[in-house]
Amino acid sequence: MSDPLRLPDPMAAVARLPRGAAVVARGMPPLALPALARLCRQRGLRLLVAGDGRAALRLGAGLHLPERPTPGLLAFLRSRRPGALLSLAVHGRRGLFRGRALRADAALISPIFATQSHPGARPLGPHGWAWLARHANRPAVALGGVDGRSQRRVPAQAAGVAAVGWLGS
Repeated sequence: MSDPLRLPDPMAAVARLPRGAAVVARGMPPLALPALARLCRQRGLRLLVAGDGRAALRLGAGLHLPERPTPGLLAFLRSRRPGALLSLAVHGRRGLFRGRALRADAALISPIFATQSHPGARPLGPHGWAWLARHANRPAVALGGVDGRSQRRVPAQAAGVAAVGWLGS
């Protein structure tokens, strides 16, 4: 997952990801997205654009929905290409309901641990995260404070982990 402050240029981190991994482009300048899309295609990675359905459609990418309103969401849903993933941020019950209503492919549930991206956010912890994941009714990805050490505490039911700082190091 890119981050405008902690991983503003994700290209080197993306180049190290294994084939089949997904990349969420969050907070990237619009002019940088085509190069990222090309790199993802070359490396066999799935690309999701955070918060901009129209950009996702232009790039043939998936869409990641934050909790705030998302421009171009209806256009994306109407014109969604086969294989274009739809994921969303889940921080509590409201996110679970939204995921069901939109028939999202995956839920990025966060923050599982304390994170530099959202320093004031109260972490869910493994048990709170697992409760949300059980009720998500879709693959759940753990996000927030995930690194080489904490990833061992992620519940086994996780479909995967997402990271920002861990990828930049």
